[in-house]
Amino acid sequence: PRPILNISSNIKFNLSLNSPQMLGLYMNGDFVIGGLFSIHYILRSEQNTYTRPMDFRQLRFARAMEFTIHEINNRTDLLPGITLGYQIHDSCAAVPMSVKVAFQFANGIEPFYNDTDSCSKSAAAAVPAVVGESNSSPSISMTGMLGLFGIPQVSYYATCACLSDKRQYPAFLRTVPSDHYQAAALAKMVKHFGWTWIGAVRSDTDYGNYGMASFLKAAQEEGICVEYSESYYRTQPRSKLERVANVIRRSTARVIVAFVHTGDMKFLLEELAKQPPPPLQWIGSFWIIDPELLRFNMCAGAIGFGIPRSVIPGLREFLLDLSPAQALKSPLLTEFWESSFSCSLKGSSEGARKCNGSEDIRALQNPYTDTSQLRITNLVYKATYAIAHAIHGVICNDTQCDKSAKFTPWQILNQLKRVNFTTKNGYQVTFDSNGDPIAVYELINWQFEKDGSIDFVTVGRYDSSKPRGQEFSMNRAISWLGGQTEAPRSVCSESCPPGTRKAVQKGKPVCCYDCIPCAEGEINSLNCAQCPPEFWPNAQRHSCLPKPVEFLSWDDTLSIILTVFSITGAFIAVCVAAVFYKHRTSPIVRANNSELSFLLLFSLTLCFLCSLTFIGRPSKWSCMLRHTAFGITFVLCISCVLGKTIVVLMAFRATLPGSNAMKWFGPSQQRLSVLAFTLIQVLICVLWLTISPPLPFKNPKHYKEKIILECGLGSPVGFWAVLGYIGFLALLCFVLAFLARKLPDNFNEARFITFSMLIFCAVWVSFIPAYVSSPGKFTVAVEIFAILASSFGLIICIFAPKCFIIVFRPEQNTKKHIMGKAPSKSL
Repeated sequence: PRPILNISSNIKFNLSLNSPQMLGLYMNGDFVIGGLFSIHYILRSEQNTYTRPMDFRQLRFARAMEFTIHEINNRTDLLPGITLGYQIHDSCAAVPMSVKVAFQFANGIEPFYNDTDSCSKSAAAAVPAVVGESNSSPSISMTGMLGLFGIPQVSYYATCACLSDKRQYPAFLRTVPSDHYQAAALAKMVKHFGWTWIGAVRSDTDYGNYGMASFLKAAQEEGICVEYSESYYRTQPRSKLERVANVIRRSTARVIVAFVHTGDMKFLLEELAKQPPPPLQWIGSFWIIDPELLRFNMCAGAIGFGIPRSVIPGLREFLLDLSPAQALKSPLLTEFWESSFSCSLKGSSEGARKCNGSEDIRALQNPYTDTSQLRITNLVYKATYAIAHAIHGVICNDTQCDKSAKFTPWQILNQLKRVNFTTKNGYQVTFDSNGDPIAVYELINWQFEKDGSIDFVTVGRYDSSKPRGQEFSMNRAISWLGGQTEAPRSVCSESCPPGTRKAVQKGKPVCCYDCIPCAEGEINSLNCAQCPPEFWPNAQRHSCLPKPVEFLSWDDTLSIILTVFSITGAFIAVCVAAVFYKHRTSPIVRANNSELSFLLLFSLTLCFLCSLTFIGRPSKWSCMLRHTAFGITFVLCISCVLGKTIVVLMAFRATLPGSNAMKWFGPSQQRLSVLAFTLIQVLICVLWLTISPPLPFKNPKHYKEKIILECGLGSPVGFWAVLGYIGFLALLCFVLAFLARKLPDNFNEARFITFSMLIFCAVWVSFIPAYVSSPGKFTVAVEIFAILASSFGLIICIFAPKCFIIVFRPEQNTKKHIMGKAPSKSL
């Protein structure tokens, strides 16, 4: 790759990995704590090695460790009488350098490996614990080596979830939460704002790869689809960076999740700025809190989770308490001074003016002097304090500490796992079984200030210690890309309208689909879910509602009409009975068997009223009552008609010479025949109710969108036996009446019975196909109509002519006229 930044000519020290000399900050003490910070970046090619200028933010982290150790040394309650020292090195964000420093920490505090000293001497000089590194990949390599010696490593910024595996990294702890929590929080946030179509970019490192893997797993569980997932690392060929930028530009996802290291993010944004893509909503990992990236306006509106900001009293004064003379004591501070003021402290750099002492560090505005956020700095502060508390727990008792105490790094490690304290600035420090702290994040939003600049604004909070579902909270409005107040949309396909289902497009994620109409009775979901048998989709077709239950209710218009006819028919039957009773001694009543006539009127009244049992909500008792009442009352009615027909035939035969037929069918025989015919029907009904009675059931077959509540037949044989018996009696009665229709009688009742039975049979023959084909509640209505029609046919044909004569033609109501001895008049 082409050179990115050359080493400044004023840097007179060697950064070669082959040299034993390394940059750092040092102070002796009774116990020396190691520190490792990525103050420079090394970029290597086949021809040259280049470095990026000093990262002033990382230098602030290193000096924060200095400040913390000085603060601890000045305390009387923590390690009293003990002086802590430090050995802080620059890892140059390189794995080889980190491993080299780790060997030095394990070997001793000398700046090179001394192979002449004994192992015991090296062990005695080893650091008890190390603060750092800031990146995951160097930390993985470093703790793999330090763990062999049991030297605990407390990182302040290595977030890779893989480092929580204590089987591989038993000596690793950290004050920054694992990416496992950040990835889960980011996935929940993406889901919260309704984004299902996103892009993903990561650093091609352990941090980026493990972090993105955790995020993608959590995103899949939340139903989020990823259009692309690209990786990049700053040492890779520039063509790779250009390809990643082009993928972002061409994508249709308007939301992009970047699990990227700050250094990689800077190169990516610089490449995108050359040919800006469409407006994107950036979702960031910890790069979201890097002030150096705020200059990229294309990221305005970006949101992400960052370490909570804090205040460390006295730190700013410590950082600014730096003179040229003090800066000359350390190559790192010398480089910082010279880079900040563009001058040379030693006056030996070509083309650079000599520092004249007028430089004012308090006037500087750079990441070193910026203490307005102090997010990661506070993690360094907590990590250093955690090691101090661990050392205190090993060498101190209730009253004093023993600086000559002998201990092993394993003792410090075991003590570190149990620390639980609160720092001077009010933050609790503790580690779980994986060496991780409780995950607490602030939701950071990049918002425009009044002067047009971009700044960090805390708009929410995530606390993993809260109950499930309550971890995420908002306390301020978010400013989205372009200054919008509403969250942007990012979906591959719009939601399907009601009544359609999603059909995944071939070769694309499940979030990309076509909308296909659902079948009837289904609600729209991924595969058009069928509603349960007793449910039906609502109007919007997004939920199933109970089907309405339909039956012939009392408030139905049809029920009211049928009820009126039923009561009217019963009233007519009662009125006819009253007329017959009033004129019971008249010849026409006596000649037509008044006893059977009254019994027939009574049975007709019951026939009219039994139709009412078919109306209303079917129940167990109403279902059994309606069919048995109908069957028995109609058989009683037909039996009476049959008796009257037989009486007519017997009466005619009785007029023949030598015939005594009437004595075989007198009143007693008439009553007995009616009773016998009726008992047969009663027996059929009892058997029907005993074996398989009619019971109510919900019929979902007639209508898909509603349920018909009706009375099941129970045993179809029983139902058709009841109807068949009625039909048999009606047919028998019709035949006998038909045979007697021309008997020589002036008022032959057989003619009227013939007409009534003709109507009766016609009604019930037409009833059968109508009953079978009628849907729902109309089945019951057809049955009621058949009952009423046949009942009206009987009462009209048999009793209307007699009532007409009794009421309107009383002169014909004489014995002579009935016997045919009086002149007949046309009716």
